[in-house]
Amino acid sequence: MGSNLRDPDAFHRFYELHVLRLRGWLRHETGSTDVANDLTAETFAQALVSLKRFRGSTEAEALAWLYGIAHNLLRQYRRRQRVETAARHRLGMPLREYAAYDEVEELADAQGLAPALGEALASLPEHERAALDLRIVEGLRFDEIAERLEVASPAARMRVTRALRTLRARLAGAA
Repeated sequence: MGSNLRDPDAFHRFYELHVLRLRGWLRHETGSTDVANDLTAETFAQALVSLKRFRGSTEAEALAWLYGIAHNLLRQYRRRQRVETAARHRLGMPLREYAAYDEVEELADAQGLAPALGEALASLPEHERAALDLRIVEGLRFDEIAERLEVASPAARMRVTRALRTLRARLAGAA
């Protein structure tokens, strides 16, 4: 795999295989999605710029090399608290939008919480669950919820608030 990385398709496959895990690690290390996005992009840009110096021949060596670059960038970032973008600029690479990856991670988190969420929703009183459904699923305004449920608008708002508070409390331990 290592020597094949010089092939654009192989490098692209390497990128696709490892970008999410690297970005996740950097997000964990920095506590910031934006910084992790920048560091991820710069890591791969620097890897691409310095490919001719890479001497490995296995996937494990290529991965160790990549994480070495990321670790150095992370250390520099911590020292300066900003991300250098020199390699990206040399290559003329735009900053990649990672929103789709955020959605994948959020979906995975949501799927992990689905059983607990189902139980928590089932435990809500019917009037709170109905108000929550109208607000979250159907996207209705509170005055519309009140009309549908035949209650005053403040009562509709309170039902949604109580339902959300209950769900938050029950899901806090499930995350």
